Amino acid sequence: MLEINTHEKILMVRRMNYGKIMKNLRTENLYSQAFIAEKMGLKRSTYKEYELQNSIIPIIHLNEFCNFFNVSIDYILGLTSKTNYENSKIEIDKKTSGQRLKELRKKYKLTQKELAKVLNVDISLPSKYEHGIYPIATTYLYSLCKKYNVSADYLLGKTNHLHI
Repeated sequence: MLEINTHEKILMVRRMNYGKIMKNLRTENLYSQAFIAEKMGLKRSTYKEYELQNSIIPIIHLNEFCNFFNVSIDYILGLTSKTNYENSKIEIDKKTSGQRLKELRKKYKLTQKELAKVLNVDISLPSKYEHGIYPIATTYLYSLCKKYNVSADYLLGKTNHLHI
């Protein structure tokens, strides 16, 4: 039980539907993939894989994309039709994110071991998230948001709006 298996990741990525939303935003604003990739410090081929959802977009890159277009992570992940939140922060705050994940876990009376089981990850990963060592990975963030009806932007410390 170290990671979500490849088949489960593929299904989860397809449910997220972020690629279509990213492409729509990009084309509505008349930007090329190459232009957006350059703004994000990526190769065009890497960005293309994110739009096609052949590759899971890391939360750091997703945040950069959202900041460029002034939209919320919740919007790009298809969790809400609301494009952004007032007073939203630009950066992901790993410390706040860790605290909020811990609060969520405790609210549902889960141990770190039980949360690891919910996410189907190694038992050490929830602790690393809660201590702000890593930002919550995109697929796990999406799973938490869907399961507990909580905002991705909230969990990442970008806004104080708890629910989606």
